[in-house]
Amino acid sequence: CVSMMDTTTALTTLHEALTAGRHGEDLRELFTPDATTTEHPNALNPRGRTSTLAEMLAASEAGTGLLAWQRYDAHTLAEHGTTVVARLTWTGEVARDAGPFREGQRLTAHLAQFAEVEGGRIRSIETFDCYEAF
Repeated sequence: CVSMMDTTTALTTLHEALTAGRHGEDLRELFTPDATTTEHPNALNPRGRTSTLAEMLAASEAGTGLLAWQRYDAHTLAEHGTTVVARLTWTGEVARDAGPFREGQRLTAHLAQFAEVEGGRIRSIETFDCYEAF
């Protein structure tokens, strides 16, 4: 049951779900209804942004098929109360030509994420994504 998860498990379950190809409404159960993600400025999103749960789910649905696969490798996971801090490497392979990206191109980002968990579900994620040169 999602509500029984500890803080670290809530975030690792999200990363596992994304690695397994889950997207859109299939991710809703992992978040509280008022969940947000704050993405700090990075190479893909120079202005950064804060997204509601509805916006996150819609973006994950819209992005379906852009990546052939993706994975999250955790280097550090630390809990402090209801907060989990994660240092990760994200890797993905582009599935089809899109904008500046070419099919088969590998992308890598080094991430620091801070997630607030409530009742075993993610209430907020603040992420710092440092992409390697494309």
